[in-house]
Amino acid sequence: MALKILLRLLPPDALNFLLRQNVIRKAALRKAEKELYKFFVVLNRENRPLRMQESRFLMLQNLLHSLDRAISENRISPKVSRALISNFAGRVLMSESSCTQSFKDRYGFEPPAFLTISPTKRCNLTCRGCYASSSSESAETLPFNIVSRIIREKTEIWGSYFTVISGGEPLLYRSNGKTLFDIFEHHRDNYFMMYTNGTLITEEVAARMAELGNISPAISVEGFAKETDARRGKGVHSKILKAMDNLRKFGVPFGVSITATRDNADSIVSDEFIDDYFSNEGAVYGWIFQYMPIGRSYTTDLMLTPEQRLDLFIREEKIIKEHNLFMVDFWNGGPYSVGCISAGRPGGYFYIDWNGNMAPCVFFPYHLANAYDIYREGKTINDVLLSPYFSSIRSWQNEYGYTQPPDKVQNYIVPCIIRDHYEKAHSLISEFGAKPLDSSAAEALEDADYCCRMKAYGKDVMAITQKYWKDTFTGPLQKKDVR
Repeated sequence: MALKILLRLLPPDALNFLLRQNVIRKAALRKAEKELYKFFVVLNRENRPLRMQESRFLMLQNLLHSLDRAISENRISPKVSRALISNFAGRVLMSESSCTQSFKDRYGFEPPAFLTISPTKRCNLTCRGCYASSSSESAETLPFNIVSRIIREKTEIWGSYFTVISGGEPLLYRSNGKTLFDIFEHHRDNYFMMYTNGTLITEEVAARMAELGNISPAISVEGFAKETDARRGKGVHSKILKAMDNLRKFGVPFGVSITATRDNADSIVSDEFIDDYFSNEGAVYGWIFQYMPIGRSYTTDLMLTPEQRLDLFIREEKIIKEHNLFMVDFWNGGPYSVGCISAGRPGGYFYIDWNGNMAPCVFFPYHLANAYDIYREGKTINDVLLSPYFSSIRSWQNEYGYTQPPDKVQNYIVPCIIRDHYEKAHSLISEFGAKPLDSSAAEALEDADYCCRMKAYGKDVMAITQKYWKDTFTGPLQKKDVR
C-alpha cells in the first residue's frame, strides 16, 4: 500500500506535515481506498464471502474518511495526529511485526490483535444495568506493575500495539501513586482506546491526553439528555457535553459508546442522534453495545427483541453506507469482524478484570486463569491464550465460519457465543468448570429461567435474521457492485 511505503520512508514528523495538507491527504485517501478494495474484494486472500468483504472494506474506508474529516475540521491536533500516524497507522493498522509472524510460525494461527483491561472497578456513577456492577464503593484495583507487565507481554509476544481500557471508570485508577496516564506514558508504543463515562474529562485531563497523543476516549451515552440521565444520573449528559468540548479544544479524537436497549433502539440510530453526536459534537467513531443481561440487576427484559435486532442491523447498515461513518455494533457487527472475536481469536481479544481474572470476553464473565496465579507460576498471558478453555471457544468460532469456505460460513448477524448461542457457551462453562467473575454472573449461571430465556433468544434471532443474511451477504457480487 502507498501509505505503508510512506510510513517506511518518511519520519513521522515529515509524514504528519504532508498528511495535514488537504490536497496531499485527499490524494493519499483515494489511493488507500483503491488498495483496500483490492485487498478485501479483488484479491480476497482470506477466501471470505465477497459481499462480506465488501462490507469490511466499506467500514475501513469510513474510518479513513472519519479521520480525514476530523483533520480537515481541525479537530485533531498536530501532536495527536503524529501519534496516530506512528502508533495507530504505523503499528496497529500497517504493522508486519516479526513477533506476530514468529507466533504464527510456532502455533499455526495469528495472535490476538489487542487486550481489554479493566484496571479498576471503582466508578463515580452507579448506572442501571452496569455490566461491571461498579460504584464508588468498589475498591478492586490491579497494581500498576501487573497492568504494565500485561501490556508489555502482549506487545512483545504477539506484536500487539493496541490496548482497550475499560472499567469501572478508568480515570479513577490509582496504584502506588500512579494513574492511568502513567500507563499511557510508560507504553508510548501502544495506542489506547478508553471507555469512560466522560464526567472526569476536565480541561486538564484533555490537555494531558493531547500531550501524550496515544489515547482516544469512547464516551458512554444512552441517547440524548433524557435517556442518558435516566440511566446514568441527573446532570451526567451536560457533563458529557462539556467533556466533548474540552476534547475538541485540545484536538483529542473521541468516540461515543452507546448501550442499545429495548427502550432506546430507535433513537440511537435516528438522523437526529447522528447529526448531534457526529456532526455537531465531532465524534470520530461510535460503538453500539446491545444490553447484555449480566452485572447489576441483570434482566432479559431490557434486551432488544429479535425484531428490533434485525431492524437495528438494517438501520446501522444504512448509516454506514449513507453517512460514511465508522459505527460498529459489537453484536450486529459480525460481518465486519468475521464473527465472534472473543477468547483471543486472531484479530480478536480477551478480557482481564480488576482482580486479574482472565475471561474470554467482557460480556462472557466466566474465567479459569488469573494474572496473579500465572505470574506466580512463572507463566505468561500466552499460556492463558493457549489454554483448553480458550482453545475450545476458538474451535467453535472456526467451525461456525472463521476458517470455513464461503459456502460454509454461518449467519454472522448472530455471531456471539454467549449471547446468540448461549447453549454452547453454557456447555463449555460447565465442561471446564469456569468460575464466574462476580456474584451476578454466578446467579445467572444457576438461574434456570435465565438460561431458558437466553437459549430461546438466540434461536429466535437466528430465525428472524437468517433470510436477510443469505440475501445480503452470500452469493456473488453483481457487476454494478464492483468498483
